[in-house]
Amino acid sequence: MSGGVDSSVAAHLLLEAGHQVVGVTMKLWGGDSDTGCCSVSDVDAARRVAQQLGIDHLVFNFGADFDEHVVDPYVDAHAAGVTPNPCIECNRSIKFSRLLQRADLLGFDAVATGHHARIGRGADGSFALERGADAAKDQSYVVHMLDQATLARTMFPVGDLDKDRVRSIAADLGLRTADKPDSQDVCFITSTGGRETFLGDRIPFHSAEVVDTAGARIGSVDSVEMVTLGQRRGLGLPGGGPKRYAVAVDVAERRVTVGTDADLLTVGLDVSGVTWVDRPVSGEVLVQCSAHGAPRRASLVVESPDRVSITWASPARAVAPGQSVVLDDAADARVLGGGSALGPR
Repeated sequence: MSGGVDSSVAAHLLLEAGHQVVGVTMKLWGGDSDTGCCSVSDVDAARRVAQQLGIDHLVFNFGADFDEHVVDPYVDAHAAGVTPNPCIECNRSIKFSRLLQRADLLGFDAVATGHHARIGRGADGSFALERGADAAKDQSYVVHMLDQATLARTMFPVGDLDKDRVRSIAADLGLRTADKPDSQDVCFITSTGGRETFLGDRIPFHSAEVVDTAGARIGSVDSVEMVTLGQRRGLGLPGGGPKRYAVAVDVAERRVTVGTDADLLTVGLDVSGVTWVDRPVSGEVLVQCSAHGAPRRASLVVESPDRVSITWASPARAVAPGQSVVLDDAADARVLGGGSALGPR
């Protein structure tokens, strides 16, 4: 229970279905937090909802695990010029790994969350990870790493509901979280300090020259570690003329290359660290490269169990190295698996 409306209603639906339910809130981030789902007020909101529902509420302190598996890799990625996705790493390492381990120790049968995703079954009895019923709130992208063993012990009670229905149920029950806004940001990045302040306290920033695609110097940036492939703002370029974007970021050489939108187009993408919901699949797929981005049609070739090559059906914008790339079945949008972008081809 994160202190949000989705997990609050998920707990209610489980009770309504006859399950024995215990609410759990994970204390993950020990630093300043005014966004996301790790603030003191979120823990208090979850506790109060548990009281309203008449269930026990526990708080598990996984702060050390969170620092090791989420925060430290986030910082290291920026230092190396890679775009991290900390929310996905939190799901992978904490919510569907560390929490499941604790659940096993305490004798629970399953872990349920408020994610907008669904779990189905194939004709052979295998588990399938499916998009949530509310396309606008679908969160299958951020739980793409779940495998058969994990899905067998996971429940997504609100996956069949749209967000309006979730809020309506919460309002009918008088839950304190009924009107609470959705979390939008990384929990350990404050709205006041932002990403630059957080990283600046942990890694040295280096200035870099900004060049055009012909190699001519046209400007500079104060922090190359803060520049992401495809970025348009904050490149220190004069206004006027065509829009220009970061089309290459070289942290080691301290160089940012800018070009037009057309310079960002690529024919394909290589992906590493791939995990599969069931088994490796080649052929026509839909590829999602951000949490709410439109899926792109592509052809997929499995190079090895944890590495794939993607060829876009038509040239598509480059995906920043490190960004999570999720693979869906082209026919029914079931999640096949996903990994991290190595870079465009």
